Amino acid sequence: MQKILESFKLNKKYFRADILAGITVALALVPEAIAFAFVAGVTPLMSLQTAILMALVAAVFTGRPGMISSSTAAIAVVLAPLIAHYGNEYLFACVLLMGVLQVLCSVFKLGKYTRIIPYPVVLGFLNGLAILIFKSQFELFKVDGSYLPFMDFGIMLLFVVITMLIIHFLPRLTKAIPSALVGIGAMTLVAVLLDIQGVYHLQTVADFAGGLLVGTLPSFHIPEFIWSLENLKIIFPFAVTASLAGLTEATLTLRVLDEMTGTRGHMNKEYFAQGLGNLVVGFFGGMGGDAMVGQSIINTQSGGRTRLSGITAGLGLLVFLMFAAPVVNSIPLASLVGLMFMVVISTFKWETFKYKGKLPTSDIVVVLLTSMATIVFDLATAVVIGIIVSALVFSWEKGKQIEVRTSVNKRGEKIYKINGILFFGSSLAFKNSFDVQNDPEQIIIDLKYGKIMDTSSLEAINSVVERYQAAGKKVLVTRAQETCRALLNNSSELTVIESSDDYDPTS
Repeated sequence: MQKILESFKLNKKYFRADILAGITVALALVPEAIAFAFVAGVTPLMSLQTAILMALVAAVFTGRPGMISSSTAAIAVVLAPLIAHYGNEYLFACVLLMGVLQVLCSVFKLGKYTRIIPYPVVLGFLNGLAILIFKSQFELFKVDGSYLPFMDFGIMLLFVVITMLIIHFLPRLTKAIPSALVGIGAMTLVAVLLDIQGVYHLQTVADFAGGLLVGTLPSFHIPEFIWSLENLKIIFPFAVTASLAGLTEATLTLRVLDEMTGTRGHMNKEYFAQGLGNLVVGFFGGMGGDAMVGQSIINTQSGGRTRLSGITAGLGLLVFLMFAAPVVNSIPLASLVGLMFMVVISTFKWETFKYKGKLPTSDIVVVLLTSMATIVFDLATAVVIGIIVSALVFSWEKGKQIEVRTSVNKRGEKIYKINGILFFGSSLAFKNSFDVQNDPEQIIIDLKYGKIMDTSSLEAINSVVERYQAAGKKVLVTRAQETCRALLNNSSELTVIESSDDYDPTS
């Protein structure tokens, strides 16, 4: 209790900004949640209810205060085929399984492995995400699949620009109220007045949803799903893919917010929050969700710093849906497009263009490849591709750094001194360093300044020893470091390698 009181006093100064930021996020969540419903093939109401539950549960248990969770495009894309072929009950069961998998990732503390994500991958992810958000907004300029007439398009674009200008310049005058909230509110008022006077009707949230939204509270629902092995085979691949996609977005969102705020979140706690959120969503008939980079950035830029901002976003969305439906329905899409364009500007890492010639070419390639993969595939796949390419580049570079020097001691033994790391990336260069045909009868492989890392390095040494033995020559591996000795000793029954811990070939 004492810790709670101390935390309350410490964060009290942020509460006003948190509430206003949460309201701003709640407004921006409405059209996005509706859009994701169309992607997944579910009703707008289901997506909105998912957004409410995910925002509330994840905010309460989050490991990164200020992070916003909701229904998202990444989960919608992954689960859309399951919904189309098997229906909503399979979806609810899959979301439950997805939540369980994410909670298990937290229990086994797998968050520590997020450190393997290189910064060029994060850059590529953010740039690709910004482009995706930018492209997706142009769908809001369409009606029945076709772009608006020229005049209508121009007026909507004008509202977008004015919203962006308000968001950009208002903070220079005052930061008492989030500029995004002022921009959306001002454009909504103008749009309503124009509509009332019969001058012009802008597309609104109601138009986009295909009718007026009337909110109902989420209700508890146990999925009508038979938990048989056959059915598990159907939903398990979707659950695994969706859980990895969700955790990937959570990981990168947390890292982005850490960088923006200069604080550090707790990855495993966030994994638990995401998993618990999806468990709740699954029992209340939702479509599943995860962390949202764009909305989290909006929240942070609007002053959201504590859990209260995320809780306010969830409660605000619920209030809008239940009691302020007429206001929500009247919000012009143009104002929300303007807000998302500002998110694009802040999300895209413009300094990427300055890196040419200042960073290794391989890093630039990883950034570009990750960006393209984000656009072509999905966020999770893009990160995996980026990590794999980064690992291959690292292996290639490290493989070129191994050095093998030779000398002959007074006993006539030829010494191969290994300097560097011997692993799968450098094993070929290591093998090609030996002159079996012309070497003397006794060969020494000196590992005093070398290090063997994996099975591939053992196979490389064993292959060299076998080649010498076939030529009637003898090889001794000596002076290996303590960790390397363990590998050599453990493989003694599987290889023909003969090693010595204390033989000094230079004496």
